[in-house]
Amino acid sequence: MTEQTVTAAPEPEVPASAPEAPASVPETAAGIPAEIPATAPPVPGAPPAAPPQGPKPPRRVLRAVARWTAAVLVLGSVGTGTALGLASMERTDVPGLATEGDGRWEYPTLSLPALPAGSPRPFSDGNPAEVHHADLRKLLLPAPAGATADKKLTGGWVPTGQFLAEFRKDKRDALSQLLKDSALRHIAARGWTMPDGTVSRTYLLQFNSAGFAGALRDDLYVGVSSGIPIVGTDVMELDESWNAADKVPGVTPYVFSEKAPFGGEHVRQAYSVAGDTLALVIHTRKGKEETARIPFQQSLILQNQLLG
Repeated sequence: MTEQTVTAAPEPEVPASAPEAPASVPETAAGIPAEIPATAPPVPGAPPAAPPQGPKPPRRVLRAVARWTAAVLVLGSVGTGTALGLASMERTDVPGLATEGDGRWEYPTLSLPALPAGSPRPFSDGNPAEVHHADLRKLLLPAPAGATADKKLTGGWVPTGQFLAEFRKDKRDALSQLLKDSALRHIAARGWTMPDGTVSRTYLLQFNSAGFAGALRDDLYVGVSSGIPIVGTDVMELDESWNAADKVPGVTPYVFSEKAPFGGEHVRQAYSVAGDTLALVIHTRKGKEETARIPFQQSLILQNQLLG
């Protein structure tokens, strides 16, 4: 945007004051008039001194004030127009503020499903058990653009065995018993594969209350560790790149990444406790490169927002 230079208007002339006549001639103590300095004689050949001018007509002052007022109004209108223009533009349309592609996936517009009549939201004051009254399947994150849907995880209910298959075989029996003891109601899941080979799977486990969901989190030893190991992982560690500012009110995430060196694929996983629901989000990609961090954290944040 070309800068606009505002030229300042000339300062108005200050009207000369008419000389004041002395009220009286000062006298000495003897009553003799004090000596008055004589006026210097005119210089020969010099032009006669201009006669003293009286106050200028007020129109010149008014015109100067009008010019300054107009300049201020023009400057203010230019600034206001720029601010309104920036406010109405997309971020990518503003020079210097364009966001370069950072690998985020393109998700459809998200919206929360309608609640049954008279049912409160999970973290409202009238819902001490923090129950999600909406259909859990409608709280699953949808697949982004370009994804190939998983034929087994289509966004509907899945059997417990499908969830157990995510974990190591030697741990499945113990985990199965934990789920039975935790009053598990049902599991919803969705999965997809992206063009770069990244596989995403999300499970939502719903219990009778927030107490049961939190108890299972404790039984899985999720906290400083990733709990019961899932298939294909060696050593998981807390993801230090996770920003606590991205936390959704009411939802507590535990974010992990597989530590190098890893095997034939790299795994990122996260558990999120949201009232009566426990979410498990998994991203994997085969090869020697790590699973992309940004789309994983993007998926986790959006899923947490749906649960919150």
